[in-house]
Formats: sequence, C-alpha cells, structure tokens
Amino acid sequence: MAANKPASSVARTIDIESMQRGSKMNLESETISLEVNDFNLFYGDKQALHNVSMTIPKNRVTAFIGPSGCGKSTLLRCFNRMNDLIDSVSTQGEMLLDGKDLNAASVNVADLRRQVGMVFQKPNPFPKSIYENVAYGLRLQGVNDRATLDEVVEKSLKGAALWDEVKDRLTESAMGMSGGQQQRLVIARAIAIEPEVLLLDEPASALDPLSTLKIEELIHELKEKYTIVIVTHNMQQAARVSDYTAFMYMGKLIEFGATDELFTNPQEKQTEDYITGRYG
Repeated sequence: MAANKPASSVARTIDIESMQRGSKMNLESETISLEVNDFNLFYGDKQALHNVSMTIPKNRVTAFIGPSGCGKSTLLRCFNRMNDLIDSVSTQGEMLLDGKDLNAASVNVADLRRQVGMVFQKPNPFPKSIYENVAYGLRLQGVNDRATLDEVVEKSLKGAALWDEVKDRLTESAMGMSGGQQQRLVIARAIAIEPEVLLLDEPASALDPLSTLKIEELIHELKEKYTIVIVTHNMQQAARVSDYTAFMYMGKLIEFGATDELFTNPQEKQTEDYITGRYG
C-alpha cells in the first residue's frame, strides 16, 4: 500500500523525470518577486489564512498544493487583490511585490492587476473575436493603432502557443474554440499587457489530458518572462511544472521548498502524509 512506503519512494512514483532538472533550486540565490509576511485573512469572523510567510522567486514556477479548502486559492487571489471584491474580507500582515506593499492605500488596484494577471479554473473568453479577446486589455489602455494591436496580438498568441492554430481565423468568435484553446487564449489575453506575475488557479483542471499537456508545456516557456504561481490539486502536475512548492493545510503554510526536495524529502510529517495519500 502507498501509505506504507517512505515519502521518497512514493514521490518518485509521482514523476521522477520532473525531479531530474539538473541544477538544484536554491531559494537563497533567487531574486524575489513576491513576499508574504505573517499574513492573515478573515471572512468576517472566520479566519481562512493563518500567519502565512513565504518568498516567491522571480521567473520561477511556484505551485500551491493541499486539500480542498486549505486556502490555496484564497492566498493566490491576494496577490492581485481579487479578494477586495468580497465585502466580508479583512487582512492583517504584509504582502510585497518587488519590495512594495501591494495592500497600501496608495496602490492603484487596476494598475496592480495589470502587473499581476490571473487565469481561472474555467476558461473565460469574452464573446468577441479571437483577435479582440487578445486586444481587449490594450484597448482599455487607449491603444487603438492597428499596427500596434496586430503586432501584440500575434506576439501574445505565439507566446501562448496558439498562433499557428488560429492565425487564419482571428475574426471568428472565441466561443467556438475548444476548451484547451480557450484557456490558452485567456493566457494570451493576460500576457498581452505584459504583466510581471501570472497567477494560475487550477488552469488545467477542466481540460482533457492533451490540452493539459499543452498548458504545462506553455508554463515552462512562460517562466522565462514571467513569475508564475499555480494552484493545483494534481501532485503529478506540481512535480512536472514547478520549481518550488508550498504545501498548505487548514489555512496554514506547512512547508515550502524546492519541488524536488519537498516531494522526495519532506521535512514535515503533514507534508509526507499528504503526498503519500494518508490524508487530503
């Protein structure tokens, strides 16, 4: 039974190839993009996040894993202040982007969301053409020059590994695309405005295996330009795509470290229990 195996043995059955990346990840040598210090979040009187502290490195993929309801998506949404849309939410502690407090009163939330883009679990293309979906953010910023829009649309669709599939039907409705194509279109829309960080909330959970593979390959390419934080329930996916992993449980950060280390040599018993299937 899996529960009787040591954590390292079980982790290797998850995806040993993804553990063999060559150079070992070392957080101390990384440039930090996001920093969380003693962060707490409440829904009214109910506390959902408890004293969370972590540093998320630039141009890396950081995965949040843990059972449903553990606070992964809640924490993710804090990075671009999506939780501001919920009246009952209050927070304590510090959350920094490039060393600046993103919850400061002086922060323009619209500007923050241009810096920190988000892709949700279910693809949410607009009922517009493929072209206009990608150009949407630029048009909101007042960019209407056709040559500029054409250039950015092509660049973004190529960046989302979608250009070759749609270049001859840019005027067609995005609603007619497959689910996997729609999710890559949403990613293209997000990167068109050149954010610094991409937040991915279970981006492949509603997709078929082939579309999931394309999304995972895309994530590897995107980290060359962006800091990526991904929430996933799929531990194999976390092992395949991430450089660092955070394990959360009941609103608390239990362990954070290089993905290969966390899966093959977890330091906390709760982490080991989760990755070996003892609970979660």
